[in-house]
Amino acid sequence: MNHVRKRVAVEGGVQGVGFRVSCAAQARSFGVSGVVRNLPDGRVEAVFEGVPEAVAALVAWCERGPRFAHVTRVHVVDEEPRGDEGFRIA
Repeated sequence: MNHVRKRVAVEGGVQGVGFRVSCAAQARSFGVSGVVRNLPDGRVEAVFEGVPEAVAALVAWCERGPRFAHVTRVHVVDEEPRGDEGFRIA
């Protein structure tokens, strides 16, 4: 199976609005592995690994986030897949 891995940094009003919980639910529904965490500078960082279509859908979701998020910028970096399993909130 052809998997991709992307590291995403989301800027804006993205902490304290349920971003991580919503992101994890989305990732699990798409069968994508990885992790999502708050960063000390106010951004949210997520790593998604899975089939290209599912990862692309999650990156697109990050551009809007959950209902009360205010996303101003999304930075995406391609990485080598590692074979991660499961999705967790850090």
